[in-house]
Amino acid sequence: MKKAGILNAPLNAAIGRLGHGHLVVIADCGLPIPDGVPAVDLALVKGIPSFAQVLAALMEEIVVEGALLAEEAGGTGVEALVAAAGLSPETVTHEEFKALLPSARLIVRTGEATPYANVMLRSGVSF
Repeated sequence: MKKAGILNAPLNAAIGRLGHGHLVVIADCGLPIPDGVPAVDLALVKGIPSFAQVLAALMEEIVVEGALLAEEAGGTGVEALVAAAGLSPETVTHEEFKALLPSARLIVRTGEATPYANVMLRSGVSF
């Protein structure tokens, strides 16, 4: 058994396949996941796990060089959570955000039920 970090085996495997520039989406429970995009569904019930919990766990596991939020997330608290994780996200409209989903390498669905609680993370390198 792993001593620490993410225990979910499919999520660990997907993280292990990430390379520089790959996009990882942390999604609320309502974001449409396009066919063919690898996804790990962690949602149990509304709110579990939360966006904040999943963001914190992923930030411990991957190098992030950029982030993207929907403009509509303003005022929901999502911006503050992303900033607290040390990120300075760019913003686009929610429709533009959804249009980028097919290019994601991984979508992680949370139980978060806050509208627009989604972030797209661009994977970096550790050297």
